[in-house]
Amino acid sequence: MVPVSLKSKNITFSLPVELIEKLRECADNNHIPSVSAGVREAIEQYVTNIEKKALHDKMMEAAKDALFMKDLHNSMSAFSVSDAESAKEEK
Repeated sequence: MVPVSLKSKNITFSLPVELIEKLRECADNNHIPSVSAGVREAIEQYVTNIEKKALHDKMMEAAKDALFMKDLHNSMSAFSVSDAESAKEEK
């Protein structure tokens, strides 16, 4: 079975001609392996940024929840000794 990350499917979409030319130039100059690889990498980065922003927004919302913050503080306090020991071991 092929891992999900290695499966691919061809799709068709429109891009500005100037952008396609820039991508081809990048591929011709070996800055990217191919136009497809450049588009794939750009989309992966874009989706990752969206996911990070969504997580950030959720955490900012959670920070407004007094019960969540109390639970977080209690958890951090409960593990403070083991966290300090782990930090010493890493040095």
